Formats: sequence, C-alpha cells, structure tokens
Amino acid sequence: MMLLNFRQRPKSWRFITLMLVGVAATASAQEVAEIPFMSASEGSAALGGGLRFGQSPYFESDNEDQRTLDLVPLYLYEGKYLFARGVSGGVHLLRNDAFEANLYARYRFQKLDPDRNAFYLGLEERKQSLDAGVQFGLKQKWGELKLDWVTDTLNRHNGSELRLAYRYRIEAGPWSFSPYISWNWQDDNLTNYYFGVSEAEATPERPAYLPGESQWVSLGMNTAWQLSDRVVLFGNVGFGGADSVVVDSPLVDEDSFSTAFVGGTYLFGNARKPDYIMDEDRIGEWSWRVNYGYQADGNIVSEIDQGDFSKSTVADTNIGGLTLSKLLSDGKRVDYLGRVALFRHYEEEEGNGKFSSYAAYIMARGTGYSPWSKEEVFRWGFGFGMSYADKVPIAEQRKQAGKDDNTSHFINYLEMTVDFPLRRVSKATWLQKCYAGLTIVHRSGIFGTSDLLGDVSGGSDWLTAHLECQP
Repeated sequence: MMLLNFRQRPKSWRFITLMLVGVAATASAQEVAEIPFMSASEGSAALGGGLRFGQSPYFESDNEDQRTLDLVPLYLYEGKYLFARGVSGGVHLLRNDAFEANLYARYRFQKLDPDRNAFYLGLEERKQSLDAGVQFGLKQKWGELKLDWVTDTLNRHNGSELRLAYRYRIEAGPWSFSPYISWNWQDDNLTNYYFGVSEAEATPERPAYLPGESQWVSLGMNTAWQLSDRVVLFGNVGFGGADSVVVDSPLVDEDSFSTAFVGGTYLFGNARKPDYIMDEDRIGEWSWRVNYGYQADGNIVSEIDQGDFSKSTVADTNIGGLTLSKLLSDGKRVDYLGRVALFRHYEEEEGNGKFSSYAAYIMARGTGYSPWSKEEVFRWGFGFGMSYADKVPIAEQRKQAGKDDNTSHFINYLEMTVDFPLRRVSKATWLQKCYAGLTIVHRSGIFGTSDLLGDVSGGSDWLTAHLECQP
C-alpha cells in the first residue's frame, strides 16, 4: 500500500515486488486487502488464502526467528444480511446494486514486538486489534467510493480511524485491474499507541514522544485472474510514505512503506441461488446434527485419523454440539456444504467452567458404495473454516503454556466425519434420512504461521459421536 506524506515529500521509495494481503504496519492498507469476492452474488461461500508481507516503519528485526511472511486464511461469505470478506466482515443494513451501508469490522495487523530489536527493549508491546464501526459504499459507472469509520473493540489502542477510498475497476476478459487511492485519518490515541513513546518507556536514545493525530494517502493496484468458474487468483500491491509526525517518532526507521497480498479463492457454491446443484431434487437440501464427546489425546491428523481414540492426559473435558448444514453444490464424487455449529464446552472439573464456541466452515463430503449392490454404505467428510471460543479451552491453555506460546479465542477449525445410514439397520420412518457416526472436532493455529490466528502453534481435539438427519 502506498502512503504519501500530506506535509512533506518522502525521501525515498522502496518497492517490494511480491507482497501480500493488505494490512502492513501503516494506516490505509485495507484497500490492498480487497480480494475478488466483493461482488459475489448473494449466498456465495468460498475459502482462500494469501501471503502477506511488506515493509515495516520500525527498525529491522535482529531476531532470526521473527516471521517476515504471514499466511492469511480467507473465510468468505456474502449473505443477505451477513458478510465475511477475508480480514473484514459485518452486517448489511442496506444493500443494492448502487449503494450499501454496513455495520463493519476489520482486523488491524499493525503491531510492534519489543523483541524484534534490542532498541525496543523496555517498550510495551503494541498489539494487533479488531476495529469496528460503520461503512458506506457507492458504486457508479465512474468508479466506487467507500467511507468507513472504525474504533477499537479490544481496548488496545482505544483510538479511531476514518477512511475515504476511490477505486476504478477495469475488466478485460478473465482479468480485472482496479487502481485505487485512499485517504486515512487516525486520531491521537491510535497514532500515539503505535508510534508514541511514554515517559516510562523513554531512554536517552529513545526520548518521550507523542505524535498526535496523523493523516495518510495511499495508492495501489489490485489485480485478479478468473482461472475458472470457481477459482480466482489475485495479486495486490501498494506503496506510500508516512506522515511527518510519524516519521519524527524515535520508533520509526523508514519514511516509506510497501505492502501486498498474493493468493487465491475457491467458490464452493451458493446457499441462496444454487447455481452448482445439478439435481433439482436436492435444491434446498439441509440437515441438522447433534454430537457429544470427550477431549482426545492425539491430533486430528496422524493420530486420531489412524485409530488413536485415547482420552487426553492434558485435560479431562467434554463437548456437545448442534450443527446446521446447507448443500452448496453437488458433484459426481463430492458434495460441498456450508455449515455453522454451536458447541458447548464442559470444563468445570478443570477449573475453566462452561462456555460456548462457534464454527462456520465448508465441508467436502463423499459417499462409499457397496461394490455389489451399489447402495450407500458410508459417508466421509472433511471441513475447513473458523472457530471462535468465549474462553480458550483449557487444553489449549496448558499446551501453549508448556511451550511459552500464545493462545487465541479466534482460530482455524477442522473437522473429520464418518457415518453410516441408519436405514440399513432399521425400517423406522424417522430414521430413513438419518446417519450415525463419529466427528473429530479440531481447533488449530496452522503451525503459528498466521497473525490473524494469534500466531498460535498448536490446538485441541475432541472425539465425538453424532446423529445427523435431513428433515
């Protein structure tokens, strides 16, 4: 993302050619984070991922273990009321072809780890946050305007930001190009948090400094390539320079910045407009599932999936869940389903009480048939998405504490299932569309590779029995 100084011309420009998802260490990186899902039809669901890297305004890291490349999982949904767009999401208050008004939230990747450089020792950590507010969008032939205002929801920077952006889209067959320009204003709380130095943090080499409010302008280009009806690849890049009040901060070493996002998305189908359901009898197909089980000792991959069903030695807890599922697309071998789940965690005996977690995910599900009768014998499924827990499960707390690692309420979600049709064992009418089997519930940080997931390396697993029925 490009940030141009309102008050002085940047001394130098530094270009980073391969870059990633748009939120670097500066103000208006949100525009470079836009991905080719914003104009998806109502009900569309997709997954994707990208790599984020860019130039930080802070001093270079002298910690060899500090990651400079960030994996960003993208969970995508465009609903009538709800939307998720990778690193942002919210609720549509009003939406038509020309205008939209949203309650809006976006992840702020900006941070400063005192361990990155010896110069920052004694400094309080500047953390990432989740900002929320309102967003307005206007789409016309001459381009698109967006205006949003957000404020801190996690009591970290306690500041606010206003952003105005203009974008013009150019379509050329399977390619699209959208140059943009945006202006950001950050209040004094936000600017001071990331670029200020308090009296308690001051040293002779790092004097106390409060920059106050700041303004930024960014320029950049987002591109996309429609590889197929379902697959889109994208590459976004932007460049900029810092406001002079930021450049003057003793924490800042650079006066110009770059960032980018490269990756792809895969569209699984549409819950409201079933474009990818070929069997008309299955349009609108949905199901409910209940499951209950215990904390497992092994991992979903390489242990539980190979038959290790032992109970956890780290924590003795149980979990129960209710899942609703909607068919997104059917296929000769695999169906894709959109799922939302509510889980209740029972951890009173481990001192963590009762609490809930929530998952939204896409599941690929296939069927095994008898080689003789060609009848359905079993189903298998693999799901991928996101999970948020009101409390961090105690097993995750203990595992991460043992490694002196982070924990996170928001984390990646995986699920494996296998079940069997109950009509093969009973002629009861209500069981003819029911299945019983096993579900493995897993929360994971994708090996500590993602800022969005709290840099968590590890997770937790539960082995559950389930009953799933179609109405």
